[in-house]
Amino acid sequence: MKTIEVAAAIIKKENKIFITRREGGDFHNMWEFPGGKIEASETREEALIREIKEELELDIKVKEFLTTIDYDYSSFHLIMHCFICEVIGGELNLNVHNSAKWISLEEVDKEVWVPADVLVVEELKKKFR
Repeated sequence: MKTIEVAAAIIKKENKIFITRREGGDFHNMWEFPGGKIEASETREEALIREIKEELELDIKVKEFLTTIDYDYSSFHLIMHCFICEVIGGELNLNVHNSAKWISLEEVDKEVWVPADVLVVEELKKKFR
């Protein structure tokens, strides 16, 4: 089975977190934490900063590591390194998502998440509740 390694940003501002909704594919209209694949020459943090700039046109600061999720989808194994981040610049533009919003931790269970991101939500609830 193919393995895909990614970095994901939990962008936090006060008591809210930023989530994005997928457009197309197997997880169309499901919510996720933005991020993407780590290139061979990059650290996890460098990949995350690059991916957020490409996907959202935002500049972020990676503040702390939250968790690494291992998840088996039917066609690949995902390794997702998750970091708490903050926006430090840029202007939001959705280049690969069809929606984005800020939600509180109390609202996370109301959303339909990409399967692996459900595990990230559980880690967030443990850390911040």
